[in-house]
Amino acid sequence: MQDNQSKSPLQRITLVMVLLNAFTTPLMLSAVNVALPAIATDLSMNAVLISWVPMAYLMASAMFVLIFGRIADMVGRKRIFLLGTASVIVTSLIAAYAVNSTMLISARFLQGVSAAMLYATQVAIVSSVFPPAKRGQAIGLTVSTIYLGLTIGPLIGGYVIDSFGWRASFMVHIPLAVMVLCVGLFFVKGDWLAEERGSFDLFGALLYALSILMICIGVSFLPAYSSFIFLGVAMLGFIFFFLFERVHKHPIFDVSLFFTNRVFTFSCLASLIMYTATFANVVQVSLYLQYLKELSATTAGMVMMCQPLTMAVFSPLAGRLSDRFEPKHLATMGMAISACGLILLSNLQIESTLNYLIFALVTTGLGFSLFSSPNVNAIMSSVEKRFYGSANGVMATMRIIGQMSSMVLVTLIFVIVIGTVEIEPSTYDSLEKAIRLTFTIAAMLCVPGLYFSIARGKLRTS
Repeated sequence: MQDNQSKSPLQRITLVMVLLNAFTTPLMLSAVNVALPAIATDLSMNAVLISWVPMAYLMASAMFVLIFGRIADMVGRKRIFLLGTASVIVTSLIAAYAVNSTMLISARFLQGVSAAMLYATQVAIVSSVFPPAKRGQAIGLTVSTIYLGLTIGPLIGGYVIDSFGWRASFMVHIPLAVMVLCVGLFFVKGDWLAEERGSFDLFGALLYALSILMICIGVSFLPAYSSFIFLGVAMLGFIFFFLFERVHKHPIFDVSLFFTNRVFTFSCLASLIMYTATFANVVQVSLYLQYLKELSATTAGMVMMCQPLTMAVFSPLAGRLSDRFEPKHLATMGMAISACGLILLSNLQIESTLNYLIFALVTTGLGFSLFSSPNVNAIMSSVEKRFYGSANGVMATMRIIGQMSSMVLVTLIFVIVIGTVEIEPSTYDSLEKAIRLTFTIAAMLCVPGLYFSIARGKLRTS
């Protein structure tokens, strides 16, 4: 067994690299969320079209994260991590200089492809460097830093949008991304390849990506009849993907984990539900504050930071607790608290006070922090080391599909309640109804999420 002391310098510098990235990408994402109303006005985008600004990013991430997880196992996790960092910088600049909605949404898609490299490797690198006894704490710090980026993003984003315009929101993270590249290139040694690399399953990769694409196209057409054709094709694609991967010698993902590892399977499903229920909070709160409350982007950003700030504060504690106590108990408690926060948000009205909104956001954030770190620890600790890359990819896929599903829910309700028109004072009543309905459905989704969290079984036998 290797001495943990001898590994500590590598652990420290690797954690610095990962934490810098964990802060950087959410910083940009949350800043862009604050910019959505300004983007909609400048580029003349309606309520449905503006939802595709975050949706395109999520769609691309979902399509490629599992693929890059497998590639990272083959060529090196650090190599893919740094390539993703460089690509995010380039695609962010393209988005910043977009001249129309088509160019912006296309740039966001490319951003999502780039970010998939980061999502596929970030936790896998941490799990490769830290032993199981310290892994929960390291994961907790990583998750906390993500939420710190989400916390500061709206504040910084609001300021730069009011001062320099929405295009600056795509560039606030670039100096930090350059620092990530420098640390990774010059100070972090090692690439962390899988012990058995094998060959790349190109057919499985294409089948998976196309199935995800069909889902995205299908849900974008809801409730039209054609959407069900695309969704049907997607389901067939996933069935063939699972069947093919079960017999392939070097699959993109070893699907047998879903059938033989209850903790892994149900933890992934719980994660899918949690992100579906909560991700769109920031988008809806941004619209609520800037349209219905008529607050500036800066003020809206200050209110929006309450939820991720709560996450940042409590996630390290949750991570440490998951090293000592059964993760499922902490995660289940967290999901229940988040459900209470969503119920509070479902009663949000134009006349509601900011104190009420802040309390609801803090409640949701507290629940999410208690859920996230223990759930991630459960997923990564339930699989063998050789599956770290694939497990990280599946976990990231569940998160991204959940985030995408959350945006789909918002988009669908906006289409039904508001229609494909620009948001203006005459549609404010409809906007309020749409926001409340979305939060109500999100709270209801937590019911099956609670079941998956409870039924996952114990990670530890003693």
